[in-house]
Amino acid sequence: MGAQRDEFAEDGARARRALVREIEAYGALGDPAWRAAFSDVPRHLFVPSYYVSGIGGYERLWSGDPDPARRTRWLRGAYRDAPLATRVRDGELVTSSSQPSLMAEMLEALNVRDGHDVLEIGAGTGYNAALLSHRLGAEHVTTVDIDEEITESARAHLAAAGHRPAVITGDGARGCAGRAPFDRIIATCTLPSIPYAWLAQCRPDAVVLAPVSTGLLRLRVRDAAHAEGRFLATSAYFVALRGGNARFPRGRPMGLPRQVFDDERFQFLRTLVEATLDAREALALWQRERQPERERFGVTVSGGRQWAWLDGPEGPYAWPLPSG
Repeated sequence: MGAQRDEFAEDGARARRALVREIEAYGALGDPAWRAAFSDVPRHLFVPSYYVSGIGGYERLWSGDPDPARRTRWLRGAYRDAPLATRVRDGELVTSSSQPSLMAEMLEALNVRDGHDVLEIGAGTGYNAALLSHRLGAEHVTTVDIDEEITESARAHLAAAGHRPAVITGDGARGCAGRAPFDRIIATCTLPSIPYAWLAQCRPDAVVLAPVSTGLLRLRVRDAAHAEGRFLATSAYFVALRGGNARFPRGRPMGLPRQVFDDERFQFLRTLVEATLDAREALALWQRERQPERERFGVTVSGGRQWAWLDGPEGPYAWPLPSG
């Protein structure tokens, strides 16, 4: 069966064209194949409802609202270049649809080729899997999420848009051995380190792209026990891997200047080295190295260990990461 009838198709197409122009202005979508994917895949089918911050909590916008003005507001919001909170439980954000320009940057950084098999960790709404399916064909795409409600809704959204990749309910930290090997792995949830199971499910020379700390780490996989790469320049804030132990420092330590604490580059460094350095030591490093950008940092996985580093894997600065 093809995609279901979409009553918002015409208005959605106009809004989608405007979104593509906005993403291009951001500097992404240089690859025509990804431009076509963002032009063709209707984001609104993947966010039939979402939440916006309001007085006293979240306000829900949805496609079936009997008020035409609120339906229009829902549709316009679906095509803003902004993340959308799509599932909230007990006041906590469980899943979201990522900012489209960030998604475009991540997908282009994957550097996929025709015939590549891709594993996505964190199904979300299914929108990212739809973009991958448009580019590669659904038979080459697998998306995994630990929450059955999330995978069920992602599967329904994908079917409504005419895409049927493999949508698996399972622990993303374990990958998906039954669909391996993969040429690319992309995570849309924050991790404290890279799960070793992923590397074992990769083909040689595969790429893993994952949010670690508040940055995007791009690793080149040599084999099941070795991978290495650097962080991209952009910042990235995602919901933590469900069941994982991603940590973010809370509160400003005594004596830490407000302007430093508020600098997102320092927050990236502080989170990355939290297990090894306290806030004062991180500040000393930050000042000594002249406020290093994310691109100077990287991660090496080798022989059952993994560590973050500044400027090079051999030091002089290196910090162990939690076991993957």
